[in-house]
Amino acid sequence: MTFFSLGLAPIVLKDISAMGFSDPTPIQKEAITKIMVGKDVLGIAQTGTGKTGAFLIPIIHRLQKLANTSTSPARHPVRSIILAPTRELADQIYNNAKSFTLSSSLRVGVVFGGVSIDQQTQFLNQGLEILIATPGRLLDHINQKNLRLESVSILTLDEADRMLDMGFLPDLQKIISLIPSKRQSLLFSATFSNEIKKFSKTILNSNYELVQVSKNNSTAITVDQTIYKLDNYEEKKKYIYQLINKRLSNQILVFVNTKLEASRLANYLDRRDILANSIHGNKSQSDRLTVLQSFKTGEIRVLVATDVAARGLDIEELPVVINFDIPFLAEDYIHRVGRTGRAGSSGIAISLMVPDDDTKIIEIEKLINRKIRRNTVEVKSTNKKEVVQPITNTQNNKKNILASFSSKSKNTKKHEKIPILLMKKNKIKKNMNE
Repeated sequence: MTFFSLGLAPIVLKDISAMGFSDPTPIQKEAITKIMVGKDVLGIAQTGTGKTGAFLIPIIHRLQKLANTSTSPARHPVRSIILAPTRELADQIYNNAKSFTLSSSLRVGVVFGGVSIDQQTQFLNQGLEILIATPGRLLDHINQKNLRLESVSILTLDEADRMLDMGFLPDLQKIISLIPSKRQSLLFSATFSNEIKKFSKTILNSNYELVQVSKNNSTAITVDQTIYKLDNYEEKKKYIYQLINKRLSNQILVFVNTKLEASRLANYLDRRDILANSIHGNKSQSDRLTVLQSFKTGEIRVLVATDVAARGLDIEELPVVINFDIPFLAEDYIHRVGRTGRAGSSGIAISLMVPDDDTKIIEIEKLINRKIRRNTVEVKSTNKKEVVQPITNTQNNKKNILASFSSKSKNTKKHEKIPILLMKKNKIKKNMNE
């Protein structure tokens, strides 16, 4: 199946082709045709599956018949609202939407916190058909009467599970109540939790279509997942330093649970001559984008991030993810691990646990319905430097994962030279694999 066989408008196909795409991903094959005919859709898909394109392409197709070249703002009312949990994801969707409408007269815009609301008001007043927004900033504009909603016919919630986890439910309920009830609603989530099932009943029609391209709450099979057991926080710091210092990879995303820890760990690594920086909610939007760009271009090796700040990060072929902290929510493990092994490529996910993490690990394994390989490590200090050495592998008696990084196994072929060769600098992703 190709995009040309889906019955999309010629102008939409032109921009898809210009971006170098010919074949839709599985989620796109299933969702596009259903959305094109106006059905409500609940899409369950991990990151890296092309889910952004799965809703953007048919939305643009549906609105194309209303596109016009008039300069009058009245001829460009908001017809589609796309909600995202974070500024980074909203901006990413916006950039994809711009690429898909290069040949169209449809207008696209994005609003989120951290930037001037007055500047956003100016372009809202000029009129646009597709608006991408974070819930809080959208409500700000609604309350200030900066946009009208009576023409909205398509409402999309991307990463709905994350929005619920972040406490956006009251904002979402308010927004939904202000949008015409006669509309098409699309809800996309990485997990199919009970909360999502319950929430979907409040936003989708009873005859909605469920599109699911992976197992419930699964992690990609191309990701090699390992847990390293340590005794305490100080040992975790020493061990992550050794992992990174042994040229684990030239691009590593490290997850922590708090903003304070993000800054603290990045500083710890940076003081030890490992190029590292952090991204979290306390940093300004411009600072976050600058750090992210430095990570993408290879100016820094290690990006330490909180779950909220990392949502929406789109980094091509990210080879390694490390959970310095085990997430409080099992669902967050799926989101974190989903940063690597995307679109069928291989990846490595390492989790550092201490005894207090036992319950969280049990919940994670229950959710993903699989056991994660465990290694026990012992940290010994000398006068010269810390020595961290694996001593026990509790499952399958496999070799230390560091040894596997230089192996020539099929599963890690793509990154088999990571420890000794510089990774190619990743480019900002220009496709729909988010």
